[in-house]
Amino acid sequence: MRLSSLIRPAASLLLAAGPLFAAGPSTRLAVTNGLDRPRVGETVAVPSGSAPGLRAEDLAKVAVVDEATGRPVLSQAVDSDGDGAHDVLVFQADFAAGETKKFVLRPGERAAYRKEDFRVYGRFARERYDDFLWENDRVAHRMYGPALETWLAEPLTSSTVDVWCKRTSRLVINDWLMVDDYHRDTGEGADFYSAGKSRGAGGSGVWKDGRLFPARNFRQSRVLAPGPIRLVFELTYDAWDAGGAKVSEVKRVTLDAGSRFNRFESIYSVEGGSPVAHATGLKKPAGSAVQVDKAAGTIRSWEPVKGDNGNLGLALVVDASLLAEVVEADGNTLAVGRPSAGKPAIHWAGSAWDRAGEVKSVEQWDREIAAFAEKVRSPLKIDVSNP
Repeated sequence: MRLSSLIRPAASLLLAAGPLFAAGPSTRLAVTNGLDRPRVGETVAVPSGSAPGLRAEDLAKVAVVDEATGRPVLSQAVDSDGDGAHDVLVFQADFAAGETKKFVLRPGERAAYRKEDFRVYGRFARERYDDFLWENDRVAHRMYGPALETWLAEPLTSSTVDVWCKRTSRLVINDWLMVDDYHRDTGEGADFYSAGKSRGAGGSGVWKDGRLFPARNFRQSRVLAPGPIRLVFELTYDAWDAGGAKVSEVKRVTLDAGSRFNRFESIYSVEGGSPVAHATGLKKPAGSAVQVDKAAGTIRSWEPVKGDNGNLGLALVVDASLLAEVVEADGNTLAVGRPSAGKPAIHWAGSAWDRAGEVKSVEQWDREIAAFAEKVRSPLKIDVSNP
């Protein structure tokens, strides 16, 4: 049995007939920002099969060109579900308010990636007690693996989402782990946040009979898409007791370059009984300022970072139409979805550290959250055509 909660946004597609990769003509995209505000570094996602001939096996060979400038645009073929077939082509562009931009998709071999093209990265870290760590050019996170449960120095059982405070666009995971001195800020940030057994920055669980039932640490991980633009990975959680219901979970996480927000997709399996409700939330420590907007489906926190290291903003975005209630439980502010079966439960969670110099106040963080939630509700419109 599958549990559903929150909906994934997808670009609206107006598809014209005609073979995409027939000999000779290329395919053109007209991509429109329907909002009255700019969208900077926005990811354009073109699904395989969205036009005749746009096959999964073609995506990795497509070159994307900005029609106005004639310049190539970095693109990536993504296998979002790990079935071995590419299902979406992604690239990024800036859009003014209401702007339409045109791109050409040319068949053939795209240019090979360079190391400097990568703005996302994630991996299983055996040396960090089986944690999974991931990042882009703005944020960094980690979730806890099995070895941490039995670490003699400080065992921890938790399916939380931890945050690393970084203030560099450089990818730092490997370097920070190598020197093993990442709890001290030497100019690029540090691991100041303590998620512990809370939900941290968007951790989730099952809500039943007024209680939160979270999973233990993940047991398996795999990277589905390694970048350079989009990172997708999966964590598998063994079955646990959720108030009498035996529940297991596969959690799929997506992070795009330039974004502060991760997309979390929880695919639950329940043995017997009725569907259970997905709950996700933010840790609520002493001194944090929490704001809830149920109509918009957002929860925001702003809290001081230990050691006089500025402030950390966290945010949760859900589909407001599927939000049942917002509650406080076990030191968290939780968004509880309505029980539903057959679809994944989806939410977005993000973070911003004011010492990074981009989001410098809680008011600015509120504006960032509102703008992101608006983009979730109003995806880019993509018109695919052939000459």
